[in-house]
Amino acid sequence: MNVHKEMKSGQSSRVWGRHSSFTLAGLVLTTLFFWSWENNPLLTSLLSAQEQFIMRTPDFFMEESADSSALLNPREQLLEADSEDKLDDKIVEHSAVESVNLISTEEKDENGASEKQACNYAKGRWVADSRRPLYSGFGCKQWLSDMWACRLTQRTDFSYEGYRWQPSNCAMPEFQGAQFFTRMQDKTIAFIGDSLGRQQFQSLLCMATGGEDKPEFENMDKKYGLTKPRGAIRPDGWAYRFPHTNTTILYYWSASLCGIEPINITNPTTEYAMHLDRPPAFLKHFLPEFDVVILNTGHHWNRGKLRANRWVMHANGKPVTDRKLAEMGNAKNYTLYSIARWIDSQISLRPKLKVFLRTLSPRHFSNGDWDTGGSCNNLSPLLKGSEVFEDKSSDPVVEGAVRGTKVNILDITALSELRDEGHISRYSIKASDGVNDCLHWCLPGIPDTWNELLYAQI
Repeated sequence: MNVHKEMKSGQSSRVWGRHSSFTLAGLVLTTLFFWSWENNPLLTSLLSAQEQFIMRTPDFFMEESADSSALLNPREQLLEADSEDKLDDKIVEHSAVESVNLISTEEKDENGASEKQACNYAKGRWVADSRRPLYSGFGCKQWLSDMWACRLTQRTDFSYEGYRWQPSNCAMPEFQGAQFFTRMQDKTIAFIGDSLGRQQFQSLLCMATGGEDKPEFENMDKKYGLTKPRGAIRPDGWAYRFPHTNTTILYYWSASLCGIEPINITNPTTEYAMHLDRPPAFLKHFLPEFDVVILNTGHHWNRGKLRANRWVMHANGKPVTDRKLAEMGNAKNYTLYSIARWIDSQISLRPKLKVFLRTLSPRHFSNGDWDTGGSCNNLSPLLKGSEVFEDKSSDPVVEGAVRGTKVNILDITALSELRDEGHISRYSIKASDGVNDCLHWCLPGIPDTWNELLYAQI
């Protein structure tokens, strides 16, 4: 009996020893893994931007600021989970959805029964269409900036104008200015974002008026405080009201979608606090008057732009000291998640409000950047292909930011990526300085399609 007990005890000791060894080895491997993760950017880059953002979230989200304009902790609000287990379950549940906030359409099966399908406007193909463009690049001078009107430049190839986007599994209504104004009667549509948002704003004005030279309209700049700041090249934005339907279309420049305020108002050369967790003051103030809002950001998130604007990152009312949050990618992602959660809270108060977060407009510089000789010389349409096959967005950060909210995604990245010939290219007004514009688009052009997608969803 004693021998049996000793044998049993010895076996237990050996099993326990093996378990201890495995446990110790596991701890060592885990420690090495996370150490290498933290120090190996290649390993981190293998994750999607959304996954990187969620992983790093606990390191730099702070408690809610006492200031009511600061956003609640987006990590805590993410899918409004009550516990960490529920949060993980909901992330998995929502990640399984192939596309975010899609419009459902009804189709008939072979037996005539009605069945609903998710309508993904971003999945489809470009097709030639002799009815394009929807307005003249010569005739829309009232709304269209000369620097974007490629018909007024030395460019001679305009084949990029003759295509329309056809989604794979849903019908795209034909854009008609009269119907647009009827649909938007007594409503205000606001574009808030960078210069690509301004392009979309000008495109919509041309599309809605058909490029008519002098339609009846009223300037509403004063109502919205859209003035030209001292020393600025252009105003903060523009607003126009069309009295026959009482429709207002406006644009406000907010390149970062952050709340920006001077740190020292008495100092003319002061720096500006760039509040990553606060919406732009303009949006916060005028949102109750808006019916449709289109937000975008992305291309101003670089050190050069921040230095030029004298912006200093703030979060929770204080300068950002966390190095991870201060990284450009993380700061942008934090802002996108923050504004999506804030807007979602406002939609709950105004159920008829429709908000779209537009995905990133792709650049097509090759052999350098805008200031290092980069160019986009291709003039032949669809050399990169004509079709988008993926269900998921090519902008996973925006897709992740709107997931679980009532904010819609305006997904234009992949379909625009195929149209590298549609940029202003070497016909830019700065071309004499050797600068190619492979960021902005010729108008009429690709931003018209963005507005067709918008029109289909409002």
